[in-house]
Parts: sequence; structure tokens; C-alpha cells
Amino acid sequence: MIPASLERLLYLVSAALFIVGLKRLQSPATARQGNAISGLGMLIAIVVTVLGLEILSPAVLGAGLLVGSAVGWWMARSVQMTSMPQMVALLNGFGGAASLLVGGAEFLKSELRGETIPVDTGITIQLSLLIGAVTLTGSLIAWAKLQEVMTGKPITYPGQKLLNALLFLAVIVLSAYQIMTPEAHLWPFYAVCGISLLLGVLLVIPIGGADMPVVISLLNSYSGIAGAMTGFVIQNDVLIISGALVGSSGIILSQIMCKAMNRSLANVLFGAFGGGTATGTKKSAAGLTVKSVTVEDAAIQLAYAQQVIIVPGYGMAVAQAQHAVRELADLIEKKGGTVRYAIHAVAGRMPGHMNVLLAEANVPYDKMFAMEDINSDFDNCDVAVVIGANDVVNPAARTDPSSPIFGMPILDVDRAKSCIVLKRSMGAGFAGIENELFYAPRTSMLFGDAKQSITKLVSEVKQL
Repeated sequence: MIPASLERLLYLVSAALFIVGLKRLQSPATARQGNAISGLGMLIAIVVTVLGLEILSPAVLGAGLLVGSAVGWWMARSVQMTSMPQMVALLNGFGGAASLLVGGAEFLKSELRGETIPVDTGITIQLSLLIGAVTLTGSLIAWAKLQEVMTGKPITYPGQKLLNALLFLAVIVLSAYQIMTPEAHLWPFYAVCGISLLLGVLLVIPIGGADMPVVISLLNSYSGIAGAMTGFVIQNDVLIISGALVGSSGIILSQIMCKAMNRSLANVLFGAFGGGTATGTKKSAAGLTVKSVTVEDAAIQLAYAQQVIIVPGYGMAVAQAQHAVRELADLIEKKGGTVRYAIHAVAGRMPGHMNVLLAEANVPYDKMFAMEDINSDFDNCDVAVVIGANDVVNPAARTDPSSPIFGMPILDVDRAKSCIVLKRSMGAGFAGIENELFYAPRTSMLFGDAKQSITKLVSEVKQL
């Protein structure tokens, strides 16, 4: 049994570690340290809670920590970097499931004991059930879309928004009935859980693959809010604090990415972006031709370029080409060139996806630049190399009012002296529209698998 004063002190230390760890996550250079600090805070919180409430013996607690750590280590080592978005989606779902189970357990415990649940506690229980269930099934759908178990395109049907609104209203009515009628049967409880699980599915299926970074950060926020609600239910201060930190940071990150796409959060959630076929950009491409480039010619451009900016996209992640990209950059720099990386806020399938991939290939952090910090340098760039990016470099965002991405801030690669786009084909990006960049006079297309193409470029540059 831990003394109450020591327990509160350790909870305060744990909360402080969460805040410091979150602060360290602001920079790729300190993110690993931030994870370790936050993990230490969570370890302290778990040990204090379990021992303080005498839930488990120290031996069982130690065994559980060992097993959990082993599973986490195995997941971290076995999951490919390209599958990290799916893993993050699942972890969000686990957080939602934990809140759903704890909130449900507290409710059922009170019911079995015949205890009257206070109104404020009843409200937080219902919120933990709703948000936890939505987070669980919503995250599973996000995982399925990212894993391509189901289509990544928006799934829509007539009356979809009305149905979602009616289901949400039903949850509110049933929750209120459960709170105000202590002697009610258990069927409203199970109905709230079931409808909330269904809502999680229905809220995520109309969201397309291009919006997955926003969805993942939003579901992360949901898991934090659900955790905070559960903290109120079981009167655990550190759970309230950690849940509030996760919830608020997830919302802020979602808003940052929405701003990077020049779209509102409501449009992301209910706009079914990428579900149709836009025609504005296709009209502008009519009658234009695409200029291809050979590996040999592309290698000559890169070998003698003074300023090179590489723009990574999801195609680089799929091809697992980050190590080859780093090797190519090293060769260019040995020949006297300067190489930097321009990263759009929503490139990839999760927040910071490109940064993580490049960091895995030991690309120096000071060579990675956010869009707003490097966009003005494209005018002086000798060669811009676009690897698998599409919508985030499409000039239609600036020039075509009929385009669905019009007004979206993009990387100005079309302003470079020369642009080489590495792509498998002329297929459209997540937005489902043609890319004007591919038809620009200073653009050359190098078709093929990104990793294979870059490997060939490396071989050619070595010979020059």
C-alpha cells in the first residue's frame, strides 16, 4: 500500500514527465528522447496505480510489464516503416477499447451492487463509452483502409449524414435515460455501446485516403479524450492529465494539417474528398504531352546540379526507397551539390510520415524543411526531384479554380529550373485529379518503381 501523499507526489512527477516528453516531441532531433521520457512517466503511473489500489501483487505486475514490453518491442521491430500508419491507427483503437472497457466495467459494477450512480459520474461514463467505442471501430476502419483490406476511397450512400445524426441522437437519448433512471434495465447500456461502435464505422468509411493523416491524429485525440473521461470515472488524476494532453495535442495537430490542405475539419470528416472525378484539371491537360527522361540524362542533371531539392511522397514509402534516396543525396553532395528535403505537412499517411522515413535512413534533421521554410527556394533550385508525391505538388491548387484542391498550399516545385518526377504511371493521386506538373515544360517523368529508379540513378551518378 502506497501512502496517499507519496501517491499524489508520484502522480505529479508522472504528469510532469508527460508534459516534458510532449515538448521534446516537437523536434525530430529530440523525439526519441521525448518518447522515452513519456514512457517513463507512464511506467510510474501504472506501478503507482496498481500497487496503490492493491489490484495485483508485485510479482504479477512485474510479469505483466515484461510481457507487455516484449510485445511492444516485437511490434516495434517487426512492423515495417511503411506500415507505421496502420500500427498507429491500431494503437489509437486500443486506447479507445481500454476506455470503453473501464467505463463499462465501472457502470456494470455499480449496477450489480445496486449502487446509485451520481449524475456527474453517469455523464462521464456515458462519454467514455461513446468516445471509446467510436475510437475503437473508427481506428479499425482506418487500419483497414490503410492496409488496403478495404477500399481507400470514400464510401457514401444516400441519407448518410442523416443516419449518422439520428444514431448520435439515439445515443444521447439512451444515455440520458440511463442516467436519469437508475432502476433501468441494462438494455440501454448495451444499446449505447452497440450504436457507438456502429457510429465509429459509419463516421470513417466516407473519409478518403488523402485525409488519413487528419483522421489518424483526430482518432488519437478521441482516444485521449476518452481516457480523460475514464479518469474522471475512476477518479485518477494522472489519467485525466494524460488524456487531456493527448486529446488537445491531437486536435491541434488535426487543425494544423487541415490548414495545410486549406480545408476545414468538417469538410475532412463529411466532405467525402476524392470520391468523385474532377474535370477541371483534366481539361487543362488536354492536348499536352508528357516528356520522359532516361536514367542517364537524369543522372547527368543531378551530378552537375548545385542546388537540389528532394520532395518525398507516399510513393517513396511504398517503394521503401528512403535509403536509396539518402545514398543518391550523398553522391550529389560529394560532387559539390547541396541537397535538401521539402516536406509537406500532409505527405504520406500519417503526421510526420516522411520525416520518420527519412530519419530511418539517417538523413540529417537540419536538411528536412517544412513547406513554408523552403518554398521560396525553388526559384533558385537547379533540380527538384519529386518521389511519389502528387497532390501536394499540383500547380492546379494555384491556377485552376475548378479543381477540388484549389487554394491548398503546395510545394512550388514547378518553379524550379528543372523538375524530375519519379512515378510508376500517370495515375491520379488521392484527390482523383490530373496533375498539371506532369505536363509542365520544365518537368521530365522518370517512370518505374521509385527504389529501382533511384538505385539506377545512383549507379549512373557514380560513373560520372
